[in-house]
Amino acid sequence: MIRPASRLSSNVLTHPTRIRIPRYASPSSLLRRGFATPTPQPEQPRLRLGSLAPNFKASTTQGDIDFHQWIGDKWAILFSHPADFTPVCTTELGAFAKLKPEFDKRNVKLIGLSANDLTSHDKWIKDIDDIAQTSLSFPIIADPKRNVAWLYDMVDAQDMTNVDQKGIAFTIRSVLVIDPSKKIRLTMMYPASCGRNTSEVLRVVDSLQTGDRKGVTTPIDWRVGEDVIVPPTVGTEEARGKFGDVREVRPYLRFVNVGK
Repeated sequence: MIRPASRLSSNVLTHPTRIRIPRYASPSSLLRRGFATPTPQPEQPRLRLGSLAPNFKASTTQGDIDFHQWIGDKWAILFSHPADFTPVCTTELGAFAKLKPEFDKRNVKLIGLSANDLTSHDKWIKDIDDIAQTSLSFPIIADPKRNVAWLYDMVDAQDMTNVDQKGIAFTIRSVLVIDPSKKIRLTMMYPASCGRNTSEVLRVVDSLQTGDRKGVTTPIDWRVGEDVIVPPTVGTEEARGKFGDVREVRPYLRFVNVGK
């Protein structure tokens, strides 16, 4: 038996109401929470591992680019910074500049992003080169309106006071590793207060590329040349035929060495 609904209090609507759910938060609602967004745009893409990296056009310190065309047939690392002439960002870009030859060996292109214009970027690069005693040679995207940062969800929701003079949220320290098919393979996100580890970024590139080439997975703290793991989808006998010696710790944990 279906009972009639009980009488509702005077504070509750007694007739159904059509509620419009916005596809994205409005700038005014975000301003009330402490920061503004760029020009309203459609809902941000879901940046899941394996999804296509959103394409965009932008101005950089090395000219205008179409992001996917710029990647071409190489790997790419897109990494963001809150602002120019900030201490942590300066040390990071100097470290990436010094390590660029290692990324080049791995067919990886570097591209930075910071929430300032090109004039500021050009001056900042001179500072970076002087402080780090290097020569920064990869492009930095000018993103003063945070259009790319918003597209890639590089905005910190935990620190609503992290805004510029116009009330626009600064970016956080995001790292995205993108493969030649333009798929997102790995992401890292750091708060503005925490500098990144460039050696770890290089290490995960080695892991991803080794996995693609050899059909293996890598254990904790793995480095090139160390033992790798046979994935569960490959039987032990099949692994011996493919890799040679197999060190079986457990039926589900088997190690092989695929060299460098």
